Amino acid sequence: MNIEPTKTSTQLKNDLLLQALRKQKVERPPVWMMRQAGRYLPDYIKLREKYDFFTRVQTPELACEITLQPVDQVGVDAAIIFSDILVIPQAMGLEVLMEEGRGPLLPKTIKTKKDIDALNTSNAEEHLKYVMDALSLTKKELNGRVPLIGFSGAPWTILCYMVEGKGSKTWDKAKQFAYTGPELAHALLQKITNITIDYLKAQVKAGADTVQVFDSWAGSLSPEDFKIFAQPYLIQIADAMKNDAPVILFPKGSWYALKDLSETSASGIGIDWSITPQFARELTKNKITLQGNFDPAKLLAPIPQIKKWVKEMIDGFGVQNYIANLGHGITPNVPVEHAKAFVEAVKEYSR
Repeated sequence: MNIEPTKTSTQLKNDLLLQALRKQKVERPPVWMMRQAGRYLPDYIKLREKYDFFTRVQTPELACEITLQPVDQVGVDAAIIFSDILVIPQAMGLEVLMEEGRGPLLPKTIKTKKDIDALNTSNAEEHLKYVMDALSLTKKELNGRVPLIGFSGAPWTILCYMVEGKGSKTWDKAKQFAYTGPELAHALLQKITNITIDYLKAQVKAGADTVQVFDSWAGSLSPEDFKIFAQPYLIQIADAMKNDAPVILFPKGSWYALKDLSETSASGIGIDWSITPQFARELTKNKITLQGNFDPAKLLAPIPQIKKWVKEMIDGFGVQNYIANLGHGITPNVPVEHAKAFVEAVKEYSR
C-alpha cells in the first residue's frame, strides 16, 4: 500500500525508512534494530542503575534520552520510542511489575468475564500521556534527523501476558483460555484492539512517523489458530491506522501468515530468521515492504563475518521495498562496535 508523504516526512533530513514503506525507490535500504534503545548500550546501563524500569518509561526526559542514544552512537536511520508493550495492560487497569533480569509480572490475571468487563478501554491518550510527552519531546530533539517510530504490542501477545501473568515458553494458560473459552478470548482481544488503536493514533498525533505492532508470541499459535486469534485483530489495527501513518506488523514466528498479511492495509511486515528472504518475497509477491531478518546472535560473530552476512541478507531481499533489521530484539551481550558494524554494512551496501 502506498502512503503519501506527510508534512512531517518532507521535513526529514533522512526519510529512507518512510520511502521504503511507501515503496519508493531508494539507493540503499534503511536500517534500524529492534530494542536498539536499551540494554546493550553502556549509557543505558548507567541510567538503569539509577532508575527503575517504569521510571525510565514514564519520565519523558529519560525516555527521550534513551531513544536518542542509538541514533547518536550507532547511526541508525530511525529512532524507536523507548517504552514497553505492557503499558496497555496498565492503562486498562492491571498492575504490571518489572524486575530486572526476571521480566514482567502481572499479579492479577484475567480469568473470567467479570475480569474482562472491569477493564478500561477509554482515554488511552490520557492514561498514557507520558508516552505522548516522550514522543513530542523526542520529535523536537531529533530535529528532523531521522523518522520516529511508535509502537504497541499486538492483541494476542498482550492477551498472553494478561492471562499468563508472566513470560512463558509455551503460553499454556493463554492458549487454554483461548481454546476453552473462545468467546471470552475474543471479547478480551477486541477490548485490547480498541484501546491499542486509540493509543497508536495518539502516538502519531504526538509525533510518531510510523508505528510497529509487535506480535512477539504469535508463533505460539498454529497457522489455523493464528487466523482465528491473531490475524483479524492485526488487520483491524492496520485498517484503522491506514490514513494516519504507515504500519509495520511483526508477527514473530508466523511466516505462514505472510501471504495474508501482505494483502492488508499494512505497509510493512517484519520477519524473523525462520524464513529465507527469497521465500518471504515469493509468499508476498513483492506487494509489501519486508523488514528483517538478521539473527541477533550473529552480531556476536567477528565484524568481517557480520558484514559478509549483512551483504548476503540484502542480496536475498533486494534493495527496494526492504528495511534492514534484526529478526528479533538486540540482545544485551552484543558489543556496541558489532551493532555499529551491522548498521555500517547496510550503509556501505552496493551490489
